Amino acid sequence: MENIKACCRSSNARLLWLCVGFVLYLCFGAFVFIELESNVEKDLQSDFIKRKLQFLSAHSCISDDKLEKFIASIVVATNRGVSATKNVTMAEPNWTFGQSIFFAGTLLTTIGYGRVAPLSEAGKGFCLLYAMIGIPLTLIFFTAIVERMMIPTKMFLYFLFRKLGHLYRVFHIQLLHFFILLIATVLIIFIVPAAIYSALEPKWDFLDSFYYCFISMTTIGLGDYIPGDNPDQKARAVYKLATTVYLFLGLLVMMLLLAVLYDIPELNLGFHFYLKSDEEEEERARLRSGGEGSGPKYTKQRDEDPQKQTGGSQMYQPTQEDVAAATGH
Repeated sequence: MENIKACCRSSNARLLWLCVGFVLYLCFGAFVFIELESNVEKDLQSDFIKRKLQFLSAHSCISDDKLEKFIASIVVATNRGVSATKNVTMAEPNWTFGQSIFFAGTLLTTIGYGRVAPLSEAGKGFCLLYAMIGIPLTLIFFTAIVERMMIPTKMFLYFLFRKLGHLYRVFHIQLLHFFILLIATVLIIFIVPAAIYSALEPKWDFLDSFYYCFISMTTIGLGDYIPGDNPDQKARAVYKLATTVYLFLGLLVMMLLLAVLYDIPELNLGFHFYLKSDEEEEERARLRSGGEGSGPKYTKQRDEDPQKQTGGSQMYQPTQEDVAAATGH
């Protein structure tokens, strides 16, 4: 009986609907990408076949089989991060200090673009060991930094409470605080870097640069756009180091923004799918029922309306302790 009751909990029912919605959202994305990208892929294939036939007609001494093998070798080299454009011997090697720092940074942050990867057996083995130790260490390091970044963020929240607490409720002030940080994050972490990258990368427009920033800051790391991979890039090592610093700082700001969001109970939607939400619902039900039968009755005590305490002219202005209790700290 207890097992049946556990299976019928509200959180499990909500989780089932969440699973259905997630699968539908996944399929929706797949169909949209098929519709948007399939024609572009076909056009590129047709253009490539046309260029290949033109090349063969202009160079009759080269057979189609030899050309296919040569193209395949270029594809393999490109997939392994070796540039096949211009003179390969003139290109800067991938495993310079700047590029290696960039690779290690994307590995530890799990962005992992995949354009450059270790090719040797020893390199692959070290990569596994390095990531196994480094990723948890990076998470601990980032969490400790974000915890300290929350101190000035909380000070700003308390400032808003002191100035606006007599006009607005706690939730509204928390929401204002979050949106101010969100706007600052979009400006500093996305728009400004996108403008810089669009100026430094000759083949990137602003949309490409913004796309790269978003894909990187969300740790998706598709690898279709990587700064500093142009063979003619000047000061490539410095450029890669600066990009690595940007990735680390940007991820810290993103984690800070998420921490502020999770501090707002009304916006923490994930709580409704946790088993803990069932316990709170059961507790509220027991308080409402007050215990039927001969047992003692319980009622949930509520404080008086803050507006009544102040004569109805002003909203209640919370203290710092009230704010800490409301935000879960």
